[in-house]
Amino acid sequence: MPFWKPHALATPHADQINLRIGDQVVATADLDGVPAGTAGKVILANGFNWQRYRVLFANGAEIGDLDARQIAATGRTAKRLARIAKRG
Repeated sequence: MPFWKPHALATPHADQINLRIGDQVVATADLDGVPAGTAGKVILANGFNWQRYRVLFANGAEIGDLDARQIAATGRTAKRLARIAKRG
């Protein structure tokens, strides 16, 4: 599966989640074929005004156009985002 490099201008706004390809996430809401709490991995990050992600979930479902309303960072990704938020 090819990985795409995000465009240099594709950076999340202050109220958006800042994920990278390969980051670990969890579904925070029930999605089509993915119950809340299912772990997944970001396979595509794109967008300019609306940063959104395509996620491959542990149950094999692949869903696009997800953002902080449906997914949350876990593990090392959550720690990285907490460090960034702490720095300001």
